[in-house]
Amino acid sequence: MNFDHSTFISPLTWRYGSPEMREIWSETHKRRLMRRVWVALATAQHEAGLVTAVQLTDLQSQMDNIDIERALTIEKDTRHDVMAEIRTFAEQCPVGGGIIHWGATSADITDNVDVLRLREAAVFLSRQLTALLHALLDRIESTADLPVMAHTHIQPAEPTTLGYRFAVYAQDVCEDWRDLQHLIVNLRGKGLKGAVGTQAGYAELLHGTGMTPEAMEAAAMRYLDLPYFPIATQTYTRQQDLRVQQVLARIAASLHKFALDFRVLQSPPFGEWAEPFAQKQVGSSAMPFKRNPINTENICSLARYIAALPAVAWDNASQAILERSLDDSANRRLFQAEGFLATEEIVRRALRIVREMGIDEEAIRRNMAIYGPFAATERVLMALVAAGASRQDGHEWIREASLRAWTALRQGEENPLLELLTADERIGRFLEPTAIHDLMDAEAHIGTAARRARAFAQSIREELAQVSSSQPA
Repeated sequence: MNFDHSTFISPLTWRYGSPEMREIWSETHKRRLMRRVWVALATAQHEAGLVTAVQLTDLQSQMDNIDIERALTIEKDTRHDVMAEIRTFAEQCPVGGGIIHWGATSADITDNVDVLRLREAAVFLSRQLTALLHALLDRIESTADLPVMAHTHIQPAEPTTLGYRFAVYAQDVCEDWRDLQHLIVNLRGKGLKGAVGTQAGYAELLHGTGMTPEAMEAAAMRYLDLPYFPIATQTYTRQQDLRVQQVLARIAASLHKFALDFRVLQSPPFGEWAEPFAQKQVGSSAMPFKRNPINTENICSLARYIAALPAVAWDNASQAILERSLDDSANRRLFQAEGFLATEEIVRRALRIVREMGIDEEAIRRNMAIYGPFAATERVLMALVAAGASRQDGHEWIREASLRAWTALRQGEENPLLELLTADERIGRFLEPTAIHDLMDAEAHIGTAARRARAFAQSIREELAQVSSSQPA
């Protein structure tokens, strides 16, 4: 079956996601892993004396000889994809073909394959999330001392530093990274437990061999290097799928916030950040001057889709009737792959943005000059009270001056707040003009932001280095 642009193909097939992630979720790789599970089962049965060395060697020799076209032809008759692959594999193995899938049920194969792919995809995604974290840490350290206006309710509030703002994003991504590490370590296969999880068929098969079903299962899963649930029905618990999709959705939430903030800060009224923009890139088909934030908008768009997938996994987990219901099968073929492909795409885009983004320090200084004085009035108020003024009176004096300054700004004038405060005789009874001038330096009103941003970056670097050194090369 050849697919091209003359028929529907998913955007995740060609537009979003990397070739590496697509390969993990490819049909060829899935069927190769299916054969690996069958060989693992045969290997354990060989240890029990049920399968000869010649039969096992025959199966091993054809593990990578995937023939999807033949399997699909057989599936037209069988209407069963696993049986079609069994028969395709068996046709290629004249000596060992007859013992393929001996004692197994379909989910003994497909559920373990699913988890092998989930683990591969999670490890691959983890490497990209690690790279994004390092890029954010670089930004934190290079901008830790750069004062910028912070905003609450999308209104100017008080100064922070750009490094501290990056630390907010990095902290969220770091929590997601930790969740992903925990997920990778704790992913479990079904094991080999048969039709309803009792291993009854394997017990019959192994009778008199001296090997228990539990020992056979352990041997096969050792070959696959895959931990497995001690209890399973025909399938592993679909709670695991829900946990996987929730981890992906949390990554999406973190990057959606970053991308949405970026879109605000890139807009001309702010003008502080800018996405990478290629020399021949077009922002709008109608308006040649536009520099639309297409990458951050794409992140937000895909993140919304990722956020919807846990609901499907929740339904599967909560509605898994008794020992097995097949109404999860079709949607799992979709959301497992699509969740990882879409998440990987937004991580890749975020990484490029963080590495290549433009920071307009002139715009940052301009916005600080316009809005910073309002934030600095908090320092003036505290100094007034310390000098003996009533806090309530001081609050009113500053409020009056602030309202006049806002009016001037709306009329296109420069911010006159400093002049209004130093000219107010009521304030002058308690504070000298030079003192007011010093207090109104908003860039000095950043508290511990720079110090804590640097300390956070250093601690995360140490954590990443520790994890990296503990992983096999």
